[in-house]
Amino acid sequence: DPTVITVGSVNSHGTVARSDDTVNNFSSRGPTRGGWTDVYGVRHVDNLVKPDLVAPGNKIAAVAATKASSTATTWNLLAATYYDQLVTPLNHTQIYKETQMMLSGTSIAAPAVAGTVALMLQANPGLTPPLVKAILQYSAQPLPNHSLLQQGAGQLNVSGAMALATALRTDIASAVQARTIKAG
Repeated sequence: DPTVITVGSVNSHGTVARSDDTVNNFSSRGPTRGGWTDVYGVRHVDNLVKPDLVAPGNKIAAVAATKASSTATTWNLLAATYYDQLVTPLNHTQIYKETQMMLSGTSIAAPAVAGTVALMLQANPGLTPPLVKAILQYSAQPLPNHSLLQQGAGQLNVSGAMALATALRTDIASAVQARTIKAG
């Protein structure tokens, strides 16, 4: 669906600089192969660019849900099954209600984009879904040595997206709905 924001995963290689960031090999690439079949049975492939942008998604330390009491912590199934790979590398004492594990994947990159969207909508509730996607893509920072089909518009740029979101009028969605401005 072209209205969905697709997110790929980036490896920062443990540095702050973006110049050495790379798209993870496991990150999905475009074009999409979805499509539709017409009344004559002919399939039309959509060939949409994918992903729309990329975000950090390699070895990200995040909250690990536990079933716990202060005397007996029980790890979630993923952390319990792969404890040595997901929890041990963090190399710190796990404290009740503050447990963490390290994960990689587009499922870890997507929440960074979702969080940015939440901040954008908090700053400017008048943004429409197409505007949100356009702002994310316009403000994204292209990675060197990666194609459009590998990285989409580039890497998530939270400060750039926020600057653009706050520069726009805050009544866009209601103005489009009231037909006082044209969409598109």
